[in-house]
Amino acid sequence: MKKKVLLMGASGSGKTSMRSIIFSNNPASLTARLGATIDVEQNHVRFLGDLILNLWDCGGQDAFMDSYLTSQRATIFQHVGVLIYVFDVESREMAKDLDYYRDCLEGLRQFSPEAAIFLLVHKMDLIRGEDLKESTLEAKRKELQETSGDLAIEVLGTSIYDESLYKVRAIDSTFISGAAAYLNGLQAWSNIVHTLIPNANILSTHLSKFAQACSATEVILFERTTFLVIATSSPEPQSEEQTSKLSNKRYERTSELIKAFKHSCSRVRGEFHSLEMELAEFTAVLDEMTKNTYVLIVVHDPSIETAAIKLNIRMARRKFEELQGDSLISAS
Repeated sequence: MKKKVLLMGASGSGKTSMRSIIFSNNPASLTARLGATIDVEQNHVRFLGDLILNLWDCGGQDAFMDSYLTSQRATIFQHVGVLIYVFDVESREMAKDLDYYRDCLEGLRQFSPEAAIFLLVHKMDLIRGEDLKESTLEAKRKELQETSGDLAIEVLGTSIYDESLYKVRAIDSTFISGAAAYLNGLQAWSNIVHTLIPNANILSTHLSKFAQACSATEVILFERTTFLVIATSSPEPQSEEQTSKLSNKRYERTSELIKAFKHSCSRVRGEFHSLEMELAEFTAVLDEMTKNTYVLIVVHDPSIETAAIKLNIRMARRKFEELQGDSLISAS
């Protein structure tokens, strides 16, 4: 099953850098070596085994944009599942950027009216101060909503130098109150993945049941290659003091740390299989759940052994293989 994803925006807005970090596992420090995209670069990214993301990274130079909107219009905008349009937060040609964006919306209306639309206000790290970040993103969100008219859009603030690229859909607003504006409730690529896997909420429901069976505080399901968050369990209600200790960035930081550790393993020609941590405050086990996913289980009960956690994972694998297959069939 293939899903076409259009990645568009002005030249230099950061499209290819994001794609390189998410799907090629490159660190942000290496993105400066990437050149401008020429015309359209197509990549077939296998995700969750049978789901293939047909990613079209479209060069943003004016000549290419004009071609997409005229001679290549049908080719570009047919059969689109998701449009990801990237705006540089400090663009000096925002009026032109919005004109091209409007034209792209018309192409979607004509050829792919059901496509989901994500607008990424990128390079948010360039804005200094949390209050200014908040006001800047809100102003951009209002401007983009007005430009989009009656179309449903999702506006997200992102940067390649923090966890916002990995942001997963917030489970409970109490866990994200007080966070920086461009990280507060922003879902970016994990949210995009949720759009392509409509039954991801079923996985979350079963993860919550699995967490209860394991007496786990929280369970997180990652895609094997990208380590994007696919689904999470719903944490048990906690006191205000306990809630305040939970970082709203915990899923995304975990994604980044695991990918960094995997990268370190590959540099010494080692293979990453699983990870166990027994600390004073909690125990964490990261292991394969299915052939396409990893699961992270966090337990605060010191009486629960890691061997018991790993046994529960082995016992749950068949069920989650079935659930994953059902999700992909429903998405086709």
